[in-house]
Amino acid sequence: MNLTLLYRGPLASCDYDCPYCPFAKRRDSREQLRADRGALERFTGWVADSHDDRLSVLFTPWGEGLTRSWYRRALVGLSRLPQVGRVAIQTNLSCRTDWLADADLTSLALWCTFHPGQTPYDRFLAKTRELADAGVRFSVGIVGLPEHLDAARRLRADLPPHVYLWVNAAEGRTYTDAQAAPWERLDPLFPYSRRPHASGGLPCRTGESVISVDGDGTVRRCHFVRQELGNLYDGTYRTALRPRPCPLATCDCHIGYVHLESLPLYDVFAGGVLERIPAAPVVDTPSA
Repeated sequence: MNLTLLYRGPLASCDYDCPYCPFAKRRDSREQLRADRGALERFTGWVADSHDDRLSVLFTPWGEGLTRSWYRRALVGLSRLPQVGRVAIQTNLSCRTDWLADADLTSLALWCTFHPGQTPYDRFLAKTRELADAGVRFSVGIVGLPEHLDAARRLRADLPPHVYLWVNAAEGRTYTDAQAAPWERLDPLFPYSRRPHASGGLPCRTGESVISVDGDGTVRRCHFVRQELGNLYDGTYRTALRPRPCPLATCDCHIGYVHLESLPLYDVFAGGVLERIPAAPVVDTPSA
């Protein structure tokens, strides 16, 4: 079985204070960090002991994981397992990058987000150049707020041409065609993010070949549907895996709607679904 796991443990602390993020500058206590570390090590141990499936793992922490040593170790370790086809994490790239030298870069990838006002532009760009020089697979993105447009244009000019620059529609924001146009010029796939996708009753890979796992091992079809399918560690989730329609009216987050079978995104991102890297250079605006 080919199975994708979206892991989100209890970590909620972040070193950034983005005004559009409800989890900005949260601090975890030592006990909370210890619990997160234990949960992550339990999860990576399960992956290491799983030999019957071909696995892909995306870490989607509420906070910033790569400033924590146990997340860096987890990515390095998982990248070297033969049953893991891809391991990736969402990150603000505030961590150092030298640890990547120990990873298998044929399976590890990073989904990086630039947050203007939280880190100097030159510092972030230097980190991306370190990744590119080391041969790391990565994408770079930004939230599509008007005050971020100049930074996004600068990023597109400074990043290597092969690095995909994605743009996330700001949560709750409605874009007119005129407002969307400059973002589409930077990211021709922005129309997929611009509006929520009708999903109710439509087939979705979540719950069949994609699952969400929390720190206790509770399995759900995705981060946005609270119904439990079982537990990872006692194996009860496996009997619940099957094709099923989405129970929600709409889906407006990339890590959710990318798995909708009504959208062509598994073809668009073939080989790079988890790290948000298109299979081919993006040149045409999709009709989405």
